[in-house]
Amino acid sequence: MTGEAVGGGEGGCDARLRAVVALAQSLAAAHHPRESARAAAYGACRALGGSFAAVSVWERQRGRLRVLVNVGDLAEGEQEYPDDESYPVHEFPEIVGFLHERWAGGGEPEAWVETADGPPAETGYRRPGAPSGGGGRVATLRRRGRGSCVVAPLVLHGRAWGELYVARPRGASVFGPDDAAFATVLAAVAAAGIAQTERLAEARRLAFTDALTGLANRRAVDMRLDEALERHRVDGTVVSLVICDLNGLKRVNDTQGHTAGDRLLERFGSVLSLCGAILPGALAARLGGDEFCLLAAGPPADDVVRVAAELCRRAGTSDLGEGVAVGVASTGDPIGPVPSARRLFRLADAAQYRAKAARSPGPVVAGRDGGADDPVVRMADAAERGPAAAGGERRRFRR
Repeated sequence: MTGEAVGGGEGGCDARLRAVVALAQSLAAAHHPRESARAAAYGACRALGGSFAAVSVWERQRGRLRVLVNVGDLAEGEQEYPDDESYPVHEFPEIVGFLHERWAGGGEPEAWVETADGPPAETGYRRPGAPSGGGGRVATLRRRGRGSCVVAPLVLHGRAWGELYVARPRGASVFGPDDAAFATVLAAVAAAGIAQTERLAEARRLAFTDALTGLANRRAVDMRLDEALERHRVDGTVVSLVICDLNGLKRVNDTQGHTAGDRLLERFGSVLSLCGAILPGALAARLGGDEFCLLAAGPPADDVVRVAAELCRRAGTSDLGEGVAVGVASTGDPIGPVPSARRLFRLADAAQYRAKAARSPGPVVAGRDGGADDPVVRMADAAERGPAAAGGERRRFRR
């Protein structure tokens, strides 16, 4: 992706301004942190006349610099979105040593240059005080046939976040001090764009996440269930809904306090997540209060029932309150047409209500006790028609 470097002078200043604006616009159009990283790498590579660029993030808990995206002329073994291309930070100590200390002391992060031939001869290429020798960077340049690189730190919220890396091939002109200064500006623009996208991604995540348990929330279930039922209508995908009512929460709240009740909800949420992981692609969610659910699209109904039984077993043999009442409704069972999410919810809810009333140690499954004549199916259908048809049943179903 070798481009023409944006030079200095009056015309060069205008070109650099246009490059900064173009980068900012591409970052504004990104909707996901990965898209922002790609926009940052492409924009910087073009602006600096590089042939290759990458954006990496410092994973503090792992002590590694992980590559998010590679763009341009990829060397052997490089991928645009690598699964796990990462390097120990001790091979690239600037991010945890010199740079971090300088920022903490109130300095500004600045880019610097490395070459495949070792430290640049001209002092302007490397900022005074920057680490010498290049370490892993020089070896990487040589191994991948590149002649020089400019490295610009990315700082988000006042902390070292990662780096923007742009390289040129062997034989091309080596990056100079003006390039390093320009890379510093580009990195600041990129960091602002990445930070904004991360905030948006976090807002989206929170909009579909239960704050207490970290599971999905009702909004996420509604969206996923609508999508799953559309697949069911198109190709017959089996869609199953497991609704759980955690027994004993009120007693815990009344006798031990709401903090203990919250811990109970969190612990059950963990058990639900663990059991849900048995079903490929299942969504574990808290609907609200003491009500939870599992949504599965694809696995056979029998597999879902087995997981529901395992959930009952784990909740019944632990100190999770007084166990759990579980109801299951699946399009893989004889429950009649499921034209809407509302009907599947009513069926699973009716099954859960029956399990609770009978103090069942295992799940109650809609449709497995007589198909259309199943008491659960009749209860759900009666509730759909109204309280009078339900024989005075005052249970308020969701949706």
